Amino acid sequence: MSEAIKLKLSKKDLETDQDVRWCPGCGDYAILATVQRTLANLGIKRENTVFVSGIGCSSRFPYYMNTYGFHTIHGRAPTVASGLKITRPDLDVWVITGDGDGLSIGGNHMIHTLRRNMDLKIILFNNQIYGLTKGQYSPTSSVGTKAPSTPSGSIDHPLNPISLVLGAGATFVARAADTDAKMMASILEQAYAHKGAVFIEMLQNCPVFNDGVWEGVKDDPKNKQILLVDGKPLLFAEGKKGIKLGADLRPEIVDVGDGPGQTPLSQILVHTEKGSPVYANLLAQLTLPDFPIPMGVLYRLEKPTYDTLATAQIEDAKAKLGLGDLNKLMFAGMTWEVGADGTQH
Repeated sequence: MSEAIKLKLSKKDLETDQDVRWCPGCGDYAILATVQRTLANLGIKRENTVFVSGIGCSSRFPYYMNTYGFHTIHGRAPTVASGLKITRPDLDVWVITGDGDGLSIGGNHMIHTLRRNMDLKIILFNNQIYGLTKGQYSPTSSVGTKAPSTPSGSIDHPLNPISLVLGAGATFVARAADTDAKMMASILEQAYAHKGAVFIEMLQNCPVFNDGVWEGVKDDPKNKQILLVDGKPLLFAEGKKGIKLGADLRPEIVDVGDGPGQTPLSQILVHTEKGSPVYANLLAQLTLPDFPIPMGVLYRLEKPTYDTLATAQIEDAKAKLGLGDLNKLMFAGMTWEVGADGTQH
């Protein structure tokens, strides 16, 4: 986050003159509006803010943000963003990607960006399908997904984005849905303040190629979502059910209460954002249809960022060796000249 005076902005100040071109009913509209509104409320400096995207429906995002932006190539947005952040550490850099762009062709770039703890805010739109290229199944598509590339149903086991990024080393991991503007805004504000690798999984609906993929989560939040609150137990179904750790270290759904066959509240797992990676990975395993899905901030950790360490290393070298001379560097060590007759000197 850049050190800047908070400005008085409105959502309109973050909008551009470009026509927003997504399909009617696309969840991207809600995400765009919430990002614009939240950043306006934060009073960001637009000239210090950059949105970098790859390829896909979500990657139109930079055109619609009245900030700086780059629409880059398939899967490489984290790499471009990393280079930008290292050379301009004063900038706030956001990465917009999708489940195909960020986890398939861009999977390796995503992993190493997170491993290095680059100070980037990565938002991954997960609709479990390739939208821009007309509905092929993606790395997060469920088994059995019927699409043009899998007319008989996908036989691939889906990738768990949260498990992947926790294993890679993300230091701020969260999840929100495109229909929950309040939660989305809260997570974006916290992500903006975090110094390090942010990964936000945004559950987003594609009404054309994968309509209703998150229908259960959005339409029945009481039973299909666990609202994560730091220091509070993992409860759902209006507090009647909760998550307990079983004897074999597997999470279990139990009825909460003091009656026969019920589990006391004291035995329900308590959410800790700054808990161990083991606990965070347990949360990642709570997936539909076996469990309600955790929503909110799953994990956060404070540790030095790659860009900060790189800048410090450069400054240390300057202090010890001076600014340096490119010509001296080019001709230092083993050098030789090749004469017209081919002899070396």
